[in-house]
Parts: sequence; C-alpha cells; structure tokens
Amino acid sequence: MSFYEIFWLFFMLAALQPVLKQRMIESARQRLIAKIEKKRNSRVISLIHRQETMSLLGFPVYRFINIQDSEEILRAIQMTDKDVPIDLILHTPGGLVLASLQIARALKKHAGKVTVFVPHYAMSGGTLIALAADEIVMCENAVLGPVDPQLGEMPAASLVKLLEQKDINKIDDKTLIMADVAKKAISQLEQAAFDLLKDKYGEGKARELAKLLATGTWTHDYPITYEEAKAMGLNVTNEMPVEIVQLMSLYPQPVKKISTVEYIPVPRHKSNNNN
Repeated sequence: MSFYEIFWLFFMLAALQPVLKQRMIESARQRLIAKIEKKRNSRVISLIHRQETMSLLGFPVYRFINIQDSEEILRAIQMTDKDVPIDLILHTPGGLVLASLQIARALKKHAGKVTVFVPHYAMSGGTLIALAADEIVMCENAVLGPVDPQLGEMPAASLVKLLEQKDINKIDDKTLIMADVAKKAISQLEQAAFDLLKDKYGEGKARELAKLLATGTWTHDYPITYEEAKAMGLNVTNEMPVEIVQLMSLYPQPVKKISTVEYIPVPRHKSNNNN
C-alpha cells in the first residue's frame, strides 16, 4: 500500500472509532437493562442527563428534563402492562415543570409498583418525579432537591417575600407582575406535590411534605440527603442494586477530554498480608 492509501485508511478508522465506541456502549447498556428487567421482572426506564458537546464547535450543551423526555417516558409506560412494575433510574438536575409533571402523573396512575432509583442526584423536577414513586431508592450519598418554582433566574418564593418587605409603591410594574405569577406558581407546585403524595402518605403528611418542598424552605439547589429524606418521612431506602450503579458507568460524561477524577476501576479490599 502507498503512503496515501495508508493515510486515508488511518483517517477513516480514526473517524469511525468514536462511532463504534458509542455503538458498543449503547449495546452494553441495552444488555444490562435487559438483565435488570429479567432480575426484577419489571420495565426499566432510564432518564439520565449528562452534558453533551456540539460535534463541530465543541461547546458544552446542558441537558434538562424536556418535552421529548416526557413523550418518550409516557410511550414506555403505555407499552407496559398495567400490572408490570416500573423501575425508573433518575440522574438529572431537573427541567420543565410541564414535562416533569406529565411523567410524575403517568407514573402515579400506573397500577404496578413504581420504584425510582437515584444513584447520584435527582434535583427539582427529578424530585417531583420521584414523589410519584411507591419507593425511592437512593445511594447513601445521593441527593434530592426542593421543587419550589423558579421564574427565570429568580426564586418564586423570594419574589413573594419582596412584596412583604418593600413598599408596594416603590416596586416597578414588571416585578409586581412577576410576584403575582410567583404566588400562583408556588400554589400550583404545592398542590401538584400534594396530589402526588396524598394517596401514599395521607392528607396531613402529604400537605406537610408538599409545603416543605415547594414553598422555598431552602435554596433551590439545596441537597436533601438520604438521611434527611428519611427523616422527613419519605419512603426511601438505600438498598441500591449493584447493576444500577454499573449502568451509570455506561453513561460517560463526554465534555471533558481528560478526566479530573482517576482511579483503577476494580474493587479494592483491605489486604490480609502483614508483610
């Protein structure tokens, strides 16, 4: 072979390598999902949000719960017999309230047991979805988050508080309108959370949890740990199946070319060798 033929062959192989690698990872995910479904006799659905990179310019693209996600999950639920349990694996910073509520309400209506697994974090809209589950399974260091609404970059609860602390005659019309919308948004989210919780926790406890999570008790990015979630009264356990932890490793973060975290990926046990 000539130099140019070798060059073009190398170029083609280099161009195909990321595609082949992606296909292998996708195939490995499907095999592991099938294994979990067989072991648990359930429908497994994953909602995993990682950063992505634009293929040409390399800019990071941040993923959130959107309408496409809700359409796909609703389709998966519709394809599942009503008595088959659903296992939803969540890894998300949150997203659109509309999409999150569509998913949560569809899960609540499912007759079979619904389990939500949170290996790392499910914030905001992710927590709203988790509230619809019969059981939430968290790793010991995983976190949930408040579901209080945000208007643009501003917390709805803070806009409402502004009306209480400042003379209304000194507040501009746009802020007054936003504060009015904020009141409605908080009321709507609190009611939505209550509706998701009341059948499992009773009306009194459901109202308490909904107010705590939806009315601005904490900042929106406050991490609710497994211990806090349990103390609040949510039905959470930390019995995370090892297969789900393994599945998360098949959703690699594509933005960073060189990982900032590095270790030898094998189990490490204390040595019995005293030498």
